[in-house]
Amino acid sequence: MIALAFSLRSAVVDGLAKTADWVPLVESVVNDLVFAAIAVVFLWAFPERLERRSLLRLLHRLRSLAHVIDMHQLSKDPEQVSPTYTPTAASVAHGLDADQLRHYLDYCSEMLSLTAKTAALCAEHSTDGVVLETVSTIETLTTELSNKIWQKISLLPR
Repeated sequence: MIALAFSLRSAVVDGLAKTADWVPLVESVVNDLVFAAIAVVFLWAFPERLERRSLLRLLHRLRSLAHVIDMHQLSKDPEQVSPTYTPTAASVAHGLDADQLRHYLDYCSEMLSLTAKTAALCAEHSTDGVVLETVSTIETLTTELSNKIWQKISLLPR
């Protein structure tokens, strides 16, 4: 910018003999202004991109946590507490009675709910569309997983 100002001052003070001599100077000024505007926009959006990146990392961890909770409850089959249950060679015994299994599955559902609420809190002050969509996806995922768990709870004998 200093060099541009110096050359502009020099051109005005010394005078230009021909109009064509102004073309390179005008082209240089336009190029500098365009690149300066691009730099300002980049620097202006930089903090938002950093915040988006950190929020998306946290939301990815929450999504992973929801899948871990789901994986742990997958082997908890309500049929195993039925008196007519006959295990196979591939059956995994969970060693819980009906009340314990009900509590375990209820806790899994509560953890999924807390995971969704934590994701919502992460984006409480964000207006970023990608972050909000990710939060919505996590809420949908945890709701669907919780519904499957409640189906298991409804199959447990009273």
